[in-house]
Amino acid sequence: MAGDESSLDLVIIGGGPGGYVAAIRASQLGLKVACVEKEKLGGVCLNVGCIPTKALLSSALFVREMGRSQVHGVSFENVTVSLEPAQARSRKAADQLNRGVTHLFKKNGVVHLQGVGRLLGVGEVEVEDGEGRKVVHKAKHILIATGSRPRDLPMLKIDEDRIWSSTGALFQKQAPKSLAVVGAGAVGMEFADIYAAYGSEVHVIEMLDRVLPLEDKDSSAAVARSYKKRKIQIRTSTTVLASEMTDLGVKLTLKNKDEKEKEEVLEVERVLSAVGRVPNTEDLGLEAAGVELTEEGGFIKVDEYLRTNVEGIYAVGDVAGPPLLAHKASHEGVVCAEHLAGQGHGTVDYSNIPNCTYAYPEVGSVGLSEEEAEAQGLEFEVGKFPWVGNGRAVASGDTDGFIKVIRDKEYSEILGAHIVGPHATELIAEFVIGRHLESTVEELEKAMHPHPTLSEGVAEGALAALGRAIHM
Repeated sequence: MAGDESSLDLVIIGGGPGGYVAAIRASQLGLKVACVEKEKLGGVCLNVGCIPTKALLSSALFVREMGRSQVHGVSFENVTVSLEPAQARSRKAADQLNRGVTHLFKKNGVVHLQGVGRLLGVGEVEVEDGEGRKVVHKAKHILIATGSRPRDLPMLKIDEDRIWSSTGALFQKQAPKSLAVVGAGAVGMEFADIYAAYGSEVHVIEMLDRVLPLEDKDSSAAVARSYKKRKIQIRTSTTVLASEMTDLGVKLTLKNKDEKEKEEVLEVERVLSAVGRVPNTEDLGLEAAGVELTEEGGFIKVDEYLRTNVEGIYAVGDVAGPPLLAHKASHEGVVCAEHLAGQGHGTVDYSNIPNCTYAYPEVGSVGLSEEEAEAQGLEFEVGKFPWVGNGRAVASGDTDGFIKVIRDKEYSEILGAHIVGPHATELIAEFVIGRHLESTVEELEKAMHPHPTLSEGVAEGALAALGRAIHM
């Protein structure tokens, strides 16, 4: 059955942060756009990822603040915590933003095609609705933005009952007595923080030698210390050999690489598998259309303008390769829409993508870590400014962590910045903009920062990299 293909310039398969943003931008540029999405608009990030997780993390932070309320002259008796209201609140936040995307589609004239989209070849997309009806839509351009899903391990099969994915962890109304989090990346560490705040005994298991292994080593160490203070047990350099369902929950067999003969058995009520994600490339008609995938990871291969090897077919977001971040997907969506509309004014700067972990303490970073700068043989200097030297942090009672700045010796270029502590995920944007504008460390310091604010730490971090911090 043919659809109203004569009026479409662009069909987008996938309505997540890459797809829906591309749809809106393309429509703003005068293209007639349809977006195929079988679930709610906003994708994983908005509905079962970034947004509801951050809502739960804000609740977890409030629980921790309640624990030190006496320093503010506030005391309570018989205080109890319950995950269920926080979980309900997180769903409300996601639903509100989902309605917002629906409104934006209507405002910008983007057509939402509810169903599953598949390539039939160049310029044709078949959309199958929930009742099996199929409609073919033609368009000059087709953009694939189907995202990714949690990785399933052979020894740790996700069933969303005893062994959760990040999605399953979002829909729990009661915190288990004990929880093993397998994978200490941003997702694993955020959920470890949430469930520890609501009373679970949490065990973090990481195959590599430190938590948050993609972050600078100093950031990883600071976060690990904070978690251990809160009695969260961390096992690094440890792999899961097997899992077994028991009457009480799940029994995990663990192996630490430094203990060659010894295996450990850990029994917990529930397990969260947070060991990465895989691209959604199945059942899209990619092979029939001749779209190439990468050898490593099976992502869709694209060029700097997000074009695949097949003319008229593009890909953005998780399905187009790492880093698998919502802001990277949205940025790619805008770049792709502008270029295919003939309005392109740039490409994605993949060296300047910020990384964020929204747990307590927050972590934000951009650019090179100290280890990466060393590996590249660069001549650099490092400055590290602790929050204990910042007036606003001291006044707020939140002084764990630091701002670390790595600068190139010759030109004083900002090679990298790493923040652990209060509002790190907001403050890192100063360094992103600085790097985008090719600012020097001196220019960051010369820009006057208001007092007393956490942003003063940015200037002090810059000064520290020059060897002349004021407040330390």
